[in-house]
Amino acid sequence: MHLAEGLQRLGFRKWYERQLLQSHAHLVLTILSTLGLMGALEAASKFHSWQDQLTDALALLASAAIGLWSLRRYLYLLKHAEYVAHQARCRPARPTHASRWSARRKPDSPSACAAASASTAGPSRPDLAAGQAQNQCATSIAMKLSTKLEASGT
Repeated sequence: MHLAEGLQRLGFRKWYERQLLQSHAHLVLTILSTLGLMGALEAASKFHSWQDQLTDALALLASAAIGLWSLRRYLYLLKHAEYVAHQARCRPARPTHASRWSARRKPDSPSACAAASASTAGPSRPDLAAGQAQNQCATSIAMKLSTKLEASGT
């Protein structure tokens, strides 16, 4: 499948995941062929008839060839996926209902008051600046509450 067809059909995220899965499957094949290569070397080290040694040599060559091919394919797929990923320009995600609520930070929460007090604290009188920031937060909370109560009619 060509790059443009895969991206059109699957979307970038699924295409990228498939490329990574396919490349790591080749890595597993490389590891298995290395085990086969070690087994063929062990079998070839024992002296047998010339037919057994020829079979061991063929198994050794096949394991080495499969291992080299799968290693090259692993590296190619991994580098190709990363190359395309670095060029990707994705649209910003549309916020869902849940993310809109969780992404908002309450401006008058205690942590916001603490951050405001830390940012307004001067080097000369940090205790005075912290108290002023907390008073400002408390005042803004009270004003917002009164505005909400007036709007609701209670």
